[in-house]
Amino acid sequence: MNALGTHLLLDLKGCNPDLLDDLEYVRQAMMGAAEEAGATVVGKSFHKFDPMGVTGIIAIAESHLCIHTWPEYRYAAVDIFTCGDSVDPWRAYESLKNDFEADRGAAMEVHRGRPDLL
Repeated sequence: MNALGTHLLLDLKGCNPDLLDDLEYVRQAMMGAAEEAGATVVGKSFHKFDPMGVTGIIAIAESHLCIHTWPEYRYAAVDIFTCGDSVDPWRAYESLKNDFEADRGAAMEVHRGRPDLL
């Protein structure tokens, strides 16, 4: 392992706005992404904003997944932080990109806690 964790910073663009504004759909998509990545869910919290938008976090034994949606812009910002080698955050990314029917996605990968820099 080259780092203690991998942190993906994601922009999902051109998403289906109805899906981004549906609290239960967002929760299920995030849970599905965690499962797809091979993560162990230990907790979750989601909130629906008025007039629109959803935010949520899934705590996993290996770190977390979180999302903030802007249906009016057809956009979602997602963080996927995983520690260890047993979880594949890129599988979670692909799952969410598909679930929200994103036209395009951008991802930045950050290696956190590199032992050579500690």
